[in-house]
Amino acid sequence: MLSLEIRPLDLKKDPVAALCVMVAEDKAVQAHRTLTALVKKAMEPAEFSGKIGEIMVWRDRTEVAARRVIFLGMGRAEKLTLESFRKGAARAAARAAALKCEHLALAAPSASAMGFETADLLQALMEGACLGSYRFEAYKSEPAEYTLSRLIVRVTGAEAAAHARLPETVTGLCGAVALARDWINTPSLDKRPPEFSIRLSAAARSAGLDVEILEKEALAEKKMESLLSVGRGSAAEPRLVIFSRRPAGAKKHIVLVGKGVTFDSGGLNLKREMAAMKSDMAGAAAVAGAAIAAAHTGLPCDVTAVMPLAENMPSGDAVRPGDVVRTYGGKTVEILNTDAEGRLILIDALSYAARRFSPDIMVDMATLTGACAVALGNGYAGVFSRHEELREAILAAGRHTHERCWPLPLPGDYAEELKSDVADLRNIGKNRWGGAIMAALFLKEFTGETPWAHIDMAGPAFSGKSGAYTAPGGTGFGVRLLWDLMRRMAE
Repeated sequence: MLSLEIRPLDLKKDPVAALCVMVAEDKAVQAHRTLTALVKKAMEPAEFSGKIGEIMVWRDRTEVAARRVIFLGMGRAEKLTLESFRKGAARAAARAAALKCEHLALAAPSASAMGFETADLLQALMEGACLGSYRFEAYKSEPAEYTLSRLIVRVTGAEAAAHARLPETVTGLCGAVALARDWINTPSLDKRPPEFSIRLSAAARSAGLDVEILEKEALAEKKMESLLSVGRGSAAEPRLVIFSRRPAGAKKHIVLVGKGVTFDSGGLNLKREMAAMKSDMAGAAAVAGAAIAAAHTGLPCDVTAVMPLAENMPSGDAVRPGDVVRTYGGKTVEILNTDAEGRLILIDALSYAARRFSPDIMVDMATLTGACAVALGNGYAGVFSRHEELREAILAAGRHTHERCWPLPLPGDYAEELKSDVADLRNIGKNRWGGAIMAALFLKEFTGETPWAHIDMAGPAFSGKSGAYTAPGGTGFGVRLLWDLMRRMAE
């Protein structure tokens, strides 16, 4: 994790390994005279114009004390967003690391010149550099050398004083994203439900959260047959992990529920492709990370994170298509597809959380359906909720963090497809259409009157390629989204 600072910097006297200056192709975005003069000189040659993706490096210039100046093209000013600056900061950090720099000074552009709040811009810059510097090398015999260890965001003295706590906030938030990424990237054999519950608990306790773990006997006593059924085929028994945080003066209680299938073979409805199924616990990683981030950053709200953990495997003891289970909430479910297992562990967790904690709002996150990824691609999560205020807050948080979400419907008449001939409900619809909607409608049956939203993150949770500030593997999607949602709901 990068060490973060925001402070004034004497450009002509303070020596730094590298100074990054962001440049728009059609408008001055730097307010300092020395920087505007540097940008003017940099744009005189035809090879640099400030277009997006362009980078030019100067070495040992007399105008500044920095050993290198990295000019970063940002494109047209009118198209710049906070996400542009996240990506730009990640590119700057990557170039500084490639140049073997130990620290990087990044000259913050003028927020007012672009219509941004200063805090939002500074946070985006630090997030981009931090998240882009993430590496998962726990299983590498020779980890790659990465020298960059410190980021200094150059601001005015007044800005430094006004936003003195922002580096600590971003460190806590990005550290939680890194934890979520680590958990997702860890091979399934090393995070089966008992082991994963221990990893989660250790991180939560270090952040000051209270932790409770329900093992198989406690789950059976509470009649959580649906959760237990998913883990029947595995030698590793299910768990239900609960984090809680109760700060003084909190006005709202938010419950987060995350799907934690540590490996999904599909059960007896065996999948054809399983290589990425270690990521099927990304929902649990997201809600755990968000709760930890809330603790590290001191959000003024009560937070409870509930994570049902199971491993979905085939065996002679595995649940069979056609079996019926009784849920914690009392309803019976006919299991017609063992590969629709995420919803089976979530319904016990949702009904338990709603009954026990009576929260003001409840949000679940899950890599629930391939249908949602087909509909929205890898860049968006689907949001389902009949509570307009909650749905709009999630969408706003998604826009602000660029963990983008799109609203999808919960049509009541579709619920007819979930009626079973032998039980109260069936775990899949009667045809292949609207799979993400059917899954969300199934979950809704177990949320009672609690204001609730379901986020299907099947698309953005895991990536096979590098992004602007994500490496191949777990993206940590949802941590920043939920943190920003909690911040909004606590206001």
